[in-house]
Amino acid sequence: MGNDLLERTPTLLGSLQERVQALLDDSPEWLARLRRAGADTHAALGIPTTKHEEWKYTSVRGLVEAGPWSPAPQGSVTQAQLQPWTFPGLEQTLVVLVNGRYAPQLSRLGGEAAVDVQPLIDAVGDTPELATKVDAATDVANHTFAGLNSALFEGGTFLRIRKNQRAARPIHVLHVATEGGASFPRLLVVSEEGSDASLIESYASVGEAAGFTDAVTEVYVASNAHLEHIKVQRENAESFHIALTGVRQAPDSAYNGYSVTFGGALTRNDLNVYLAGSNIHSRMDGVYALNGDQVCDNHTRLDHAFPHCDSFEVYKGVLDGRSKGVFNGKIFVHQDAQKTDAKQTNQALLLSPHASIDTKPQLEIFADDVKCTHGATVGQLREDAMFYLRSRGIPFSEAEALLVYAFASEVLEKITVAEVRTELEQELFRKLAGAKDAAPAPTA
Repeated sequence: MGNDLLERTPTLLGSLQERVQALLDDSPEWLARLRRAGADTHAALGIPTTKHEEWKYTSVRGLVEAGPWSPAPQGSVTQAQLQPWTFPGLEQTLVVLVNGRYAPQLSRLGGEAAVDVQPLIDAVGDTPELATKVDAATDVANHTFAGLNSALFEGGTFLRIRKNQRAARPIHVLHVATEGGASFPRLLVVSEEGSDASLIESYASVGEAAGFTDAVTEVYVASNAHLEHIKVQRENAESFHIALTGVRQAPDSAYNGYSVTFGGALTRNDLNVYLAGSNIHSRMDGVYALNGDQVCDNHTRLDHAFPHCDSFEVYKGVLDGRSKGVFNGKIFVHQDAQKTDAKQTNQALLLSPHASIDTKPQLEIFADDVKCTHGATVGQLREDAMFYLRSRGIPFSEAEALLVYAFASEVLEKITVAEVRTELEQELFRKLAGAKDAAPAPTA
């Protein structure tokens, strides 16, 4: 089919234009401007092809062929259907969105004094200056799918961790997709000065219908605030997931971000972090385990703009079947960012001769007194290690899973929320073992 299909359908707005107009009619002025700008961005940039440098290794042809996309219906989910995605044993502030829309009847806010949760439109109505933070933490104007999200998100969600307070429980924002269609989750997070919290942002599917999730998350971490941000993608095998996350850190803040991808036919995660001050710590790690024909593309960008900051980035991928991984990590050290300490590592393990990875770590340094390293490795399991385990009676699949688990769990073991860490480790082990009822995972 080549690129003909994309040339005939240069944007996804054709099937969604009517919905854009309906939302414009009901939007306040600030939001109407945002929607028009988003629609213009998507119309101008269109659907990327592999001729676009930022999409060189990832084709979205499957997404286009699965269309035309319509907005996902309101959808309904029961508490029982949510259970598998809520991390057993975790005391949490739970914010549930179904097909991109806030579902208060499924959420459990629990009177958390340190955290405010509101529909984004209501929050801006109460505090108009919040409007300046929407579309400002990341480069939405140059991201075609983020533009589409701006044109089409419904309500959005605003989350605030109050000044000098620590959230008593982890905050779990759970996006559930049902019945196919396209959904546009939108999340604005403000961690105020001196606050401390763990945020879990997870995506899941109920049912097997193909869906398209186009998500935008913007995070502001104020001075002396600390935020742990765990993003988990566990949508079904027919799903398309494209997400842009923008993080802006103030001086003396700390952000620890973890990206975990197990589901989806195609996942594209863009994560941009801007260090807007001195004495900032930033961590951006990721792990993905793929099989079948899954594709996962992680694009990260980190800007060191001020002196005396450090950043650490580790992405690990495990690829089986005919799956494909992409890693494109950029670190920019600006001229004023002296005494920067930045380390980036990307490692991939190929379990099949048909799996592949394209990796492109990049460093651009304009300061002269810095410590910066980056590296990428791609390999297979060591034969001597497999022989050691097999010679002790461990079946091949379990021996392989144990070795791969040891490789990939380095990222997960840094997560401080024990229930989340344990559940993700077990899910990783089950996925590697190839069956839900495979041998139990090692204890954390």
